[in-house]
Amino acid sequence: MSARCCANEASSACQTAIPPGYRKVLWFALVVNGVMFAVEIGAGLRADSVSLLADSMDFLGDAANYAISLGVLGLGLVWRARASLIKALTMAAFGVGILGITLYNFATGSSPHPPTMGAIGLLAMLANFAVLGVLLRYRHGDSNMRGVWLCTRNDVIGNAAVLLAALGVFGSGSAWPDLVVGAIFAGLALSAAVQIARQATSELRRHRGEPREA
Repeated sequence: MSARCCANEASSACQTAIPPGYRKVLWFALVVNGVMFAVEIGAGLRADSVSLLADSMDFLGDAANYAISLGVLGLGLVWRARASLIKALTMAAFGVGILGITLYNFATGSSPHPPTMGAIGLLAMLANFAVLGVLLRYRHGDSNMRGVWLCTRNDVIGNAAVLLAALGVFGSGSAWPDLVVGAIFAGLALSAAVQIARQATSELRRHRGEPREA
């Protein structure tokens, strides 16, 4: 993180230097997540799979988060921390929403389609690995950059879980593996939301503790 524009990097007046190539990486991630949301939500509805629907909403949430990151890129730490709090809230809302879908499918006795789950889950994993690869060098930084990394990392973990759920549904003939993965998605989102919110809150507290400049 650069402090070239002021002595203290937490100052709201400080404009952080954008890491080389980071803006292009965010645009790439935004496009990939937008396309995969459209692909996966359709497949999830056809396959009656809560894990695919959860993953599709995760792609949508990530696309929105990448858009927010692009919007505050290069702004002062305070604005980026505030954007991170918005991200944390959206991730928490996603987690709660997925829990609701999981409970609904449990109550209605859904019967997901394993081949569709496996094929789309593999496609989603390849897409997220591509995004994860270009984000690897930017995984350390402020709460905003940290949030981008955590979103993508959670996606890869979630994709692996979808593939395992597809195998579990195929082998057992039960919807339970799909429901369990839905709950895992919710837990990952809520956990990441807490981590991002804590770091962003810490950054804002450090800013408020600064003496006012003359």
